[in-house]
Amino acid sequence: LVDHFKFPNESILVLTEEQNNPKLIPTKENMQKGLNWLVEGCQSGDSLVFYFSGHGLRQPDFNDDELDGFDETLCPVDFKTAGMILDNDINTTIVKPLKEGVTLHAIIDSCHSGTILDLEHVYNRKITSWVDNKPPSGVAKSTSGGLAISLSACADDQMAADTSAFTGKDDMTGAMTYIFIQAIKSTNKITYGYLLEYMHQQIEDANKAGCFHEILNKMFRRKFSQVSFFPSGASAIIFKRV
Repeated sequence: LVDHFKFPNESILVLTEEQNNPKLIPTKENMQKGLNWLVEGCQSGDSLVFYFSGHGLRQPDFNDDELDGFDETLCPVDFKTAGMILDNDINTTIVKPLKEGVTLHAIIDSCHSGTILDLEHVYNRKITSWVDNKPPSGVAKSTSGGLAISLSACADDQMAADTSAFTGKDDMTGAMTYIFIQAIKSTNKITYGYLLEYMHQQIEDANKAGCFHEILNKMFRRKFSQVSFFPSGASAIIFKRV
């Protein structure tokens, strides 16, 4: 963000388990505060980024606002006691407040992350078309005129994977995160069409080489929107579990 897209350091909030400051550990409370901070005071021309690398789960939907009958969730470090962060809450917090001229890019490297922002449309790469993801209940999940785009590691019913296939080392890294960074570095003028094809090609090449299991072939399906990717005048929040 800083080197490639010139985000100012003071506009980036990072929460990790390695932090000594208790306010910068990704607890549920801190994550919720961070999400609120991200969109607070946003104005036309602002570009926001939300990156999450960690655990994701799903649970039965009791509000009739999920086509598949499940809510997707992010897991804070204290989720066993404080609970998970539901896709409904993420949508309410960082999607609905987006005003006209504000753009949000969310990069979510976790299991069951396909529709974690509850966006109303999903891009299906297989049929090269948009798929309606509006809730059966009819509840509005749209922005307030802004643009929200989510990149997810896998579909709602799938598991994301960590692998050492791309680094050639013993260190495990999120497959999506690694390939995403390589795609960004590979060109100065990136579009989501290029990004999608690049990531799929890397997955296919690694799978042909026998580097990791077939589960990765199922990643990155139908979860991408196609627009230009040039953040400016921006702020970002990064949640990472290690």
